[in-house]
Amino acid sequence: MAKPADVSSKRLISLAPNNWVKWVTQIPDVVAKEILNSEFQWISRESDVLIRAESQEYGKFLVLNELQLRYKPEMPRRMRAYAGLAEEKYQLPTYPVLINILKTGNEEIPTRYQSNIAGLEVRQDYRVINLWEVDVKIALEQPLPSLLPFVPILKGGEDETIIREALRLLKADEQLNQLETVLAFFATFVLDSALVQEIMRWDMAVLRESPWYQEILKQGEKQGEEKGEQKGKREERISSIELSLEVKFGNEGLKFMPKISEISDFETLKIIQRSILTVESLEELRLIMENL
Repeated sequence: MAKPADVSSKRLISLAPNNWVKWVTQIPDVVAKEILNSEFQWISRESDVLIRAESQEYGKFLVLNELQLRYKPEMPRRMRAYAGLAEEKYQLPTYPVLINILKTGNEEIPTRYQSNIAGLEVRQDYRVINLWEVDVKIALEQPLPSLLPFVPILKGGEDETIIREALRLLKADEQLNQLETVLAFFATFVLDSALVQEIMRWDMAVLRESPWYQEILKQGEKQGEEKGEQKGKREERISSIELSLEVKFGNEGLKFMPKISEISDFETLKIIQRSILTVESLEELRLIMENL
């Protein structure tokens, strides 16, 4: 079985940091100088990727990159906090960017945090990049390798031919070929699993070892912890399933939760969770659940 690759946000962005900061800031002459430590001492939180950059027009500043699988309503407040903490730690102005990977709905995603109490106002602007709105040509035609694993979910990237081309580009580069599992993971959102297997030429079980899949499980467990420290294994597993359904199928997937929440057998819940990644439709998942 393939060895899990390092496909963290920092790893992806470090493939071509100069091209990345030019893309997210839209500042033509910006240059990435260093990827900084983004752990802040007084809170147990690490921002995704913090880059020290420099531009002739704007001088030295920080580019704060926050990647989210799906947008969450608390992100504006978090972006305000991350930007303030980064500026305090490094004493440099900050350009915050929120990159949302998967679409959650049709609501417009805010680009600022704003509050007012007794006439005192707080405002934090940040740039929002929704990957489903990004033209796939940017990944294929511009030297932006960090976007290649996301090709299937980019605008116009759901075509089999385009996904095969993205795979070819990944395989042709020693630095990129380990990102094949990430491409496969997102390909399952737009293509049948059987076709993804044929394109990738390996068993779909590899996806279960993918760091992205494991990250979904980990986030689900964390979500369960946040809802109550005293929850048992069953409750944590249900929280993980809820997140996995939301990531794969959005709000439609969450309609399965009332029935899943009634299941008491831990092994059954485990089978359902591992089935979510490989099914092509909610109907297929429903049939699996009926046969358990």
